[in-house]
Amino acid sequence: MAAACRLQVRPDQQDLVAPVAWSLAEAYANPEMAWPRLVFDGDELVGFVMGCFDPDNPIAAYRCGFWRLNIAADRQGRGYGRFAVAAVLAEVRRRGESRATVTWVPGEHGPQEFYLKLGFRPTGEVLHGEIVAEIHLSEFQG
Repeated sequence: MAAACRLQVRPDQQDLVAPVAWSLAEAYANPEMAWPRLVFDGDELVGFVMGCFDPDNPIAAYRCGFWRLNIAADRQGRGYGRFAVAAVLAEVRRRGESRATVTWVPGEHGPQEFYLKLGFRPTGEVLHGEIVAEIHLSEFQG
């Protein structure tokens, strides 16, 4: 667990995603909806992803999708993020859903291009300053 808490994204991304330690605390406080997973390459920790499954949430964007994605700074661009997204989408499918959402902070170093390349499309909605995007499982390009 200590290695997960030490995982660092690039410095230019640190204001765009919560640290893993914060995410693990949220998962502990919300076990009924958080789906946290570590991403390994062999024995090496390379990332963290957390899905969120809250089907009764009054905000549609928060019912089924991504809560966090952190890939280690020196491991980005090697397919680990795509792998993590595919894992959450497999869980979405296992739970009988066909659509997932993600939100991101807009900005030069944000993940927008990453998610767009995977097939996510902005809904036009902005929540708490974050862009909301969705993907239908049939459209996943991973």
